This record gives sequence, C-alpha cells and structure tokens, in this order.
Amino acid sequence: MAIKTRITELFGIEHPIIQGGMHYVGFAEMAAAVSEAGGLGIITGLTQGTPDKLAAEIARCRDMTNKPFGVNLTFLPAVTPPDYPGFVEAIIKGGVKIVETAGNNPQKWLPAMKEAGVRVIHKCTSVRHSLKAEAIGCDAVSVDGFECGGHPGEDDVPNFILLPRAAEELKIPFVASGGMADGRSLVAAMALGAEGMNMGTRFIATKEAPVHENVKQALVAASELDTRLIMRPLRNTERVLNNAAVERLLEKERTLGEKLTFADIIEEVAGVYPRIMKSGEMDAGGWSCGMVAGLIHDIPTVKELIDRTIAEAEGLLRKRLAGYLA
Repeated sequence: MAIKTRITELFGIEHPIIQGGMHYVGFAEMAAAVSEAGGLGIITGLTQGTPDKLAAEIARCRDMTNKPFGVNLTFLPAVTPPDYPGFVEAIIKGGVKIVETAGNNPQKWLPAMKEAGVRVIHKCTSVRHSLKAEAIGCDAVSVDGFECGGHPGEDDVPNFILLPRAAEELKIPFVASGGMADGRSLVAAMALGAEGMNMGTRFIATKEAPVHENVKQALVAASELDTRLIMRPLRNTERVLNNAAVERLLEKERTLGEKLTFADIIEEVAGVYPRIMKSGEMDAGGWSCGMVAGLIHDIPTVKELIDRTIAEAEGLLRKRLAGYLA
C-alpha cells in the first residue's frame, strides 16, 4: 500500500516525506539517499557558498539518482546578501524542478522559477505567513511548529494547534514540519490536515547523513528536554541542542539583557557548522536541533527509516485506528 496525497502528486514522489534543507547536512549524498528511498531529498543551497558550487552539487546529485530532488534556498537579511540571482539561475539551469524556500518572502524570485516550471514549497512558522505564501503563488507550504529545530519564529505555536489552523485557512497543500520522526508523526500530521511531513533532525541520524559520527551519537543520546532557544532577545530565535557553548551564550543573554547585540554572541554562532558537522566538535557552538531528538533511538539507513515510517503509518491507519471504530 502506498500513501498518496496532493504532495506526492505535486512533486512526483512515492512517499509524502520530505527531507528539509539543513545547513552542512543537505549535500548530494543526503538528498540522493532520500529521493532514492521514495521521499523528496533536498540540497541546501547556501551551504554550497557560490552558484558554481551549487551547480556542481546538483550535477553530483543527478549522478546518484534519477528521481526528483529539490534545492533549499533560504533568503536571509544580510549586509552583503548571497548571490541569489546566481543561485536561482544554477537551480533552473541544473533542471531542478522543486525548490524549498525559507526565510524572507520569496516573491521576487517566483516569476523566474515559475517560468522554468519549478514547483515552490515555502517554509512558514505561522498561518499568516502561510496565507501570504499561497497568495504570492507558492505551490505548497511547509508549516513549521514550535517544536522544530532551527528557527521556529516568535509565536511559539506547536503543531497540534498550528496544523489544524493551517488546514482551516489554506487551499494549497501543506506538510508538517517540526517534531516529525516516524509513522506516528505522519499519521498524526495527516489527521490534523497536513498531506505529508518534512523531517530534518531525524534524517541527520542516518547512515548516509554526511556528518560526523559524534553528531549522530549526540542525537541518539539526547532527550526531548535537551534543546534550548537562543537569540530570542534579538528576535532571531533558534532551537539548538544544548552544549557548553549554548550554556555560555544563554548566560550572556541573561547578564546583558536588553544590551545584548549579535556581536556579543558571534563566537558561539558564527562559522560553527563546519566545526560541528565535519569535525565533530560538539561544543563548538549552537547548531539547529529539534525536540524530536527525544524520539531518535537508532541510526538506520535512509531507506530503512522511510520504509519503516510508511509501514508504521499503514499499520496505524489499517489496524490500530480502524480498531477503535465500533
């Protein structure tokens, strides 16, 4: 049995499971493994640094799978912004037909992508942003609950409320993001109105994830109580796995109060991803991690994870839940 939704139809994938764009995780190896297993793999655009490197990574992924995969493009406010026109061009020229946008409003970049037949799924942490994404012509939305790793926004609405609210308002399909780990997550998300799920943190703890073994072991060891919210005073809240650097950063936030500036915490947040993800320096700084760490108990292959998730979801739909009907 397969689970078919508007999301599987839209992206031409077998299972309604998306691997979210993750900094220094979303390389070709990761994306190809997920796509090969029937989900939607995603290359993280900004991790590549330049459009040329992204073009090469897209080509590398194309060599590993002939199934659909996407590229994540996060639009960040920056003094010197990345070469976004170049990145968009690399995506279109590389024949990629699916883009996950995140961060700022992607409206400016939609006409070029639409003209090239690219389907766009925008990541949103609120219903109002989701409605905006729908209004500007995005094809789907990834609705990100407060549980998620990375940036949960400033509203603190968990998925049990956010997903049914999105279902009440949206016409375009959406997937649930944040707290997604297994077949239970998928069925629950679908019950609340989503048509699939976006897994980030859970995919880091897989055999194919191109990160240091220390990172994978940290996720297995962590509980649901081990994440922290940093940069809240700067209104740039990020959920990260707790470690020595994070404790130090939070102490600075406490002592400096309203005087806190980004410069005060730059040591704990700038350039830390290569040190953590590549070198396994687990106390180098804050790195995005969801509360879902509490549900990660092993390091399977991507295919094992996806197959197991779909089998569990089918079992829940056919047996457990159907069994409650009198």
